[in-house]
Amino acid sequence: MKALDIFILFAYLIGTVLFGAWFSRRQRKDVKDYFVSGTSVPWWAIMASVVSTETSSLTFVSVPGLAFTGNFTFLQLVLGYMIGRIAVTLIFVPLYFRGELMTVYQLLGQRFGTSVRRLASTLFLITRSVADGFRLYLTGLVLAAVILALPGSEQAAQNLFPALNPTLTIIMVSVLVMGIATIIFSYLGGIDAVIWTDVTQLGIYLIGAFVAAFILLSKIPGGFGEVVAVGSAAGKFTMFDFVWNVTKSNTFWSGLIGGAFLTTATHGTDQLMVQRYLCGDAPNAARKALLVSGVVVFAQFALFLLIGVMLYVFYNNYASGEMSAFLVDGALRADRVFPHFIVNHLPSGIVGLVIAAIAAAAFTSSLNSQAATTMADFYMPMTRNKKSDEHYMLASKLFTSLWGAVQITAGMLAALYLSRSMVDQVLDIQSFTNGVILGIFFLGTFTKRVQSKAAIVGIIVGAAVMLYVKFRTPISWQWYVLIGSVVTFAVGVIVSYVTREEASVGQLEQYRER
Repeated sequence: MKALDIFILFAYLIGTVLFGAWFSRRQRKDVKDYFVSGTSVPWWAIMASVVSTETSSLTFVSVPGLAFTGNFTFLQLVLGYMIGRIAVTLIFVPLYFRGELMTVYQLLGQRFGTSVRRLASTLFLITRSVADGFRLYLTGLVLAAVILALPGSEQAAQNLFPALNPTLTIIMVSVLVMGIATIIFSYLGGIDAVIWTDVTQLGIYLIGAFVAAFILLSKIPGGFGEVVAVGSAAGKFTMFDFVWNVTKSNTFWSGLIGGAFLTTATHGTDQLMVQRYLCGDAPNAARKALLVSGVVVFAQFALFLLIGVMLYVFYNNYASGEMSAFLVDGALRADRVFPHFIVNHLPSGIVGLVIAAIAAAAFTSSLNSQAATTMADFYMPMTRNKKSDEHYMLASKLFTSLWGAVQITAGMLAALYLSRSMVDQVLDIQSFTNGVILGIFFLGTFTKRVQSKAAIVGIIVGAAVMLYVKFRTPISWQWYVLIGSVVTFAVGVIVSYVTREEASVGQLEQYRER
């Protein structure tokens, strides 16, 4: 990377922190404004934030690799995403706006009581800390690569911590820097800063992708016609795979069914997403944001897959000498193809902008969502809402810092003890909790008799089954949420009949009135 690219990268990161500071001047002194922006965010900004939140830096570098080595069958999963969004708008969105909510788990408290609400909140807090801590580590690798390109960086790292490998030291410093920047940004700006930074990041993200695609296409003799001809001959544009095999990912059935359940869980019952809908002023804003985001996500993934096909044509037919850069121990690493092209074939300045957008994915922060969950589901009920607005605002910011420290710790531990492949496996832990929590919401929405004891047993059994499925079976991760939700729901219903316990009429009415 040239000096201009490095300058752009660090200017973008510093500017993002200052952006959060600017938003701190706009806030009212209450937690509702800090966590749900006073319900004043337009639907299109919520839509962009949803898209940015579900599109990580790993997506940017890995999805083109799917088409480079495979084809377009990944889009079957995205079709499932769109069906899941429709389910969320029909089942859950009406519940969000009947009353004032700060977290989605408050609905579970209305239906099942405090114990289930706090158990679901705890699952969210733990798994989000682990997953986003490891993502912080993976994003820190991008910053570390830039630092390693600076002259004398390895020697400085050796002098700083002589007992550690210099590269490891730089990675850990990068995780710390990214983590502290994320804490400052989230601490100062609240959900407003998170959403509007998501909007900015998505724009830069897509501009970078389009510029890279345009430059890549210009390097292929014959242009788009050549891409279509070579890609078609190699089967790159194949989109549907109707084989029935639960151990295989990206089939029509795992994509459509598994993807629908996955999105119903992530976009309907996960505080990270639901908090964004609550920033709108009405259910229609949330519905519009959610449905349009599905179209944008489909178009975005189609673009990244098309870039993967163009990379296949370019490197196999016109730049085969560079293919050795993608080999690790003789095996092809498809996730290295697009980053290699960005660094080696994009003009200076554009490289810095694209890498800045990738690195800034860490700023799609869950810290505000974790602080909101801690406040609304634990701290405010414990203090019986009797403290002042100033007290709760200070506590909210302190919890933001606390969860930031937890994520930094997780990122540091990942740098010290885990390989990247192991990190990818650990990130699947979200699939365990997504399915279980979706099952609990289904129990609350579609049953009358189930109450807290049966729901808790459902959560425990559902989580245990998912651990077995993950570590003892070859079933594709795309079925995890379906399995987890069905097991949790079924066990909850069965236990309610065995124990002969029924939810009170008051609980049901209160939940459904919401």
